[in-house]
Amino acid sequence: MKVVRYRKDGQDNYGVLEGQTVKAIAGKPYERIAYTGDTVPLSEVKLLAPCEPEKIIAVGLNYLSHAKEINMEIPDVPLLFFKPPSAIINPGEPIVRPVQSAQVEYEAELAVVIKKHGKYIPQEDAQDYIFGFTCLNDVTARDLQFIESQWARSKGFDTFCPFGPHIETDYDYKGKQIKAVLNEEVKQDANTDDFINSVEMLVSYISTIMTLKPGDVISTGTAGGIGPMESGDMIRVEIEGIGVLENEVIDF
Repeated sequence: MKVVRYRKDGQDNYGVLEGQTVKAIAGKPYERIAYTGDTVPLSEVKLLAPCEPEKIIAVGLNYLSHAKEINMEIPDVPLLFFKPPSAIINPGEPIVRPVQSAQVEYEAELAVVIKKHGKYIPQEDAQDYIFGFTCLNDVTARDLQFIESQWARSKGFDTFCPFGPHIETDYDYKGKQIKAVLNEEVKQDANTDDFINSVEMLVSYISTIMTLKPGDVISTGTAGGIGPMESGDMIRVEIEGIGVLENEVIDF
């Protein structure tokens, strides 16, 4: 099932995408899907980021290839940081390179959307707390990341968290290809089997630190092949079995 959030006639709603038709649902989709009976052609709506997270927890260094390319050691436990909800943009909206940075880079990632409250979740029960998966670009001001011990600035600029275009609820994340395509050139091409920490481990571990809530997003890390984006570039995150997230890059 492909769950979307969309805007029609100034109203924001959740729905289920079937082919080129959006079937409206009542309220939020996490507890149950309740169709209203209304449908609308996909061409007549604006797709929004597919959920409204209270928090976006990102995982650093979850691929060995990425750790090697930035000369960082794999931590003993998952390296976590936050992206603020104010960084979210919708599919198709522009990523804005801020004046403070001369090196803004893409990071193609698989993101997990949580469906219910969870604290101290056993790893073997983690799938019960996952609503679905989507594409996310963990945009990063790389030149700022390495001059500061905290990553709030380098990861948190407005527009630095495009994700979507929908949440795939019926999805086995194992063995899937994840690509970053810059101006039609493949820059990242990795497989989720190369994760250092599994999705289940990450959900369980994070829940020992903070309560996970419906709509929260966990972004599972990026692979080797990161690189800069310039104004006018088009960047795509492609995840096998989910779809494509595409955004243009512009200067402030």
